[in-house]
Amino acid sequence: MSVDTVRTAPTRYRRGAGTRLSLWATRLGWRHVVMWVVAAFALFPVMFVVSAALNPLGTLSSSQLWPTGASLDNARDLFSNTPFTTWYANSLFFALTNAAVTVLLSALAAYAFSRMRFKGRKVGLIGLLVIQMFPQFLAIVAIYLMFSSIGEYYPVIGFDTRWGLLLVYLGGALSINTWLMKGFFDTVPKELDESAQMDGATHAQVFFRIMLPLVTPVLAIVGLLVFISTINEFLLASVFLRDTEAKTLGLGLYQVVASSRNANFGMFSVGAILLSLPTLIVFWFLQRFITEGLTSGAVKG
Repeated sequence: MSVDTVRTAPTRYRRGAGTRLSLWATRLGWRHVVMWVVAAFALFPVMFVVSAALNPLGTLSSSQLWPTGASLDNARDLFSNTPFTTWYANSLFFALTNAAVTVLLSALAAYAFSRMRFKGRKVGLIGLLVIQMFPQFLAIVAIYLMFSSIGEYYPVIGFDTRWGLLLVYLGGALSINTWLMKGFFDTVPKELDESAQMDGATHAQVFFRIMLPLVTPVLAIVGLLVFISTINEFLLASVFLRDTEAKTLGLGLYQVVASSRNANFGMFSVGAILLSLPTLIVFWFLQRFITEGLTSGAVKG
C-alpha cells in the first residue's frame, strides 16, 4: 500500500460518513424531527394537567409544566369535598350500559338489514343515514318537553334519574353504527347461514352462535366509540341531570370550577386524569380486536 493511499483513506472515510449522514437527514431525519414535534405537541397538555394535579397550591395561576413540589392534597380535597365516587359511578354506568346495549341493538339491526329482505329495508337504511346529518342538540327542546310530561306519570324515567337519560342515549343507538356493522356483516359468506339453517338452526342461533363470533372486531370498535362518546357527553346530561348527586363526572367537574375556576383547577385536573383511566383500560382491553377489525376491513374491502 502506497503512502498516498494511507493518507487519503481517512479523508475518504470522512467524506463517506458525511454523505451517509446527509442522505439519512434528507430521507429519514426530517421524519424524526416531525415525530418529536408532534409528540411534544400532544404530550404538553397531558404533562400540564398532571403537573396541575400534583401542584400543592391547586390554582390555575400557580400551575407550571414542572411542579415545584408534588402533593396529593388536590385528590384529598376532591374526594372529601365533593361526591366524586357517585359522579364516577354514574359516568361508568352510562358509558358501560349504553355501549353494551347499543352494540347489541346495532348488531341486531345490522344482521336484519344484511341478511333479510323486507319492505322498507332501503328506506330504513337511508333514513338512518339522513338522521345523522342533523346535530343531536336540535332535539333537546322536544326531548325536554317530552320527558317533562313522562316524568309526571313515571318518575323513575324522569329528570335526575339514570334510566331517563339512558333512554335518551339509547334513542340514537341505531345510527351510523348500524351502517358500520352492516358493512362488516356483508363480508361474511351467506353460505354459513344457509348451512346452519339447513341443519335446523334458527335466526337467533345463527346470529348469536355463528355471526357474532365472526364479527367480534367490529363489535369492539363500535363499543369503544360509544363508550368514549358517552363518558365524555356533556350537553344532554347537563339538561337532564340537575341534582348534584345525579350528575356525571363531567358535570360534577364543571360544577367544581364553574364558580372559582382558578382556585379549584388542581381538583379539576385530578378528576380529569381519573376520568381518562376507564377509556384507557377499555382501549387496552379491546386493542387486539380493534387492530384485527381495521386490518380485516381493509383486506375485505
